[in-house]
Amino acid sequence: MGKIKRIGVLTSGGDAPGMNAAIRAVVRTSIYNGCEAYGIYGGYQGLIEGDIKRLKSGDVSNIIQRGGTILKSARSTEFRTPEGRTKAAQVLAEHKIDALVVIGGDGSFTGAKLLIQEHDIPVVGIPGTIDNDLYGTDSTIGYDTAVNTAVEAVDKIKDTASAHNRLFFVEVMGRDAGFIALRTAIATGAEAVLVPEVETDLGDLERFIEKDYNPKTSSGIVIVAEGEKSGGAYSIAEKVAQKHPEYDIRVSVLGHMQRGGSPSQFDRVLASQLGAAAVDALMDDQKSIMLGIMNKEIVHVPFNKTIKHTKNLNPELLGLVRVLSI
Repeated sequence: MGKIKRIGVLTSGGDAPGMNAAIRAVVRTSIYNGCEAYGIYGGYQGLIEGDIKRLKSGDVSNIIQRGGTILKSARSTEFRTPEGRTKAAQVLAEHKIDALVVIGGDGSFTGAKLLIQEHDIPVVGIPGTIDNDLYGTDSTIGYDTAVNTAVEAVDKIKDTASAHNRLFFVEVMGRDAGFIALRTAIATGAEAVLVPEVETDLGDLERFIEKDYNPKTSSGIVIVAEGEKSGGAYSIAEKVAQKHPEYDIRVSVLGHMQRGGSPSQFDRVLASQLGAAAVDALMDDQKSIMLGIMNKEIVHVPFNKTIKHTKNLNPELLGLVRVLSI
């Protein structure tokens, strides 16, 4: 690999609080190492279309506290084709960009891996997704903020639930993973949590609810991940209501508010660490890896591993919800 002089950075897939902090770290660490930094706007599609701008230190001032991503994000159907990736490689060559940092999830890393295989372009990844479902890192950028947002919302819902002795089913994000739901459930003292990884037993759920919820004297909270196999919060609430018409049931879907807002200090620091480490890895001739954090240490995880392997929920935390719901 020749000496790297120009480094590109893009954000891909769903946005996550802290992405701007990672962009800032990539840009400034590149400059610190004597390289030029280039922002690629609109993810892989923006790369194909050549929507690229050189970024200097001042261009990333005052963004560390902002949610979203200044580079915008998009999903690209064209990049999934060999022809699209060839166009992307040509655009990188035209701009004399030697290496690329991709901030996103497993879909983004799959695209990066193919770009490396087909065109031998050095690419490293930074895990940016609120779902925290990437193998090889204890936490992804945006996860901590998303959980904090969910907890704050559920705390407010608990106030109104208590005032009316209502049972609330609160749906949080997590199409394929229950990490947000599980941690939110523990932090808010929920009666139960329903996640995609565990088959929902309606009878079991009813028994948990009955222990803590009395429609005449108390309120209750059930946290539901959007990818829960029975169909989500509305579906579960309807089934419970049919069996227990005496329950005063409400549903609240938190939705995309979990992606927004100013990132937590944890996400800002994590994003800064991983952004700097990504540039350091490229300068050290590394490629086809994701930068992660395990036991508070920066780690290099091959794209192959993080794409192929599944990150599992902590069974001890699942058990803790049951223990504390008595």
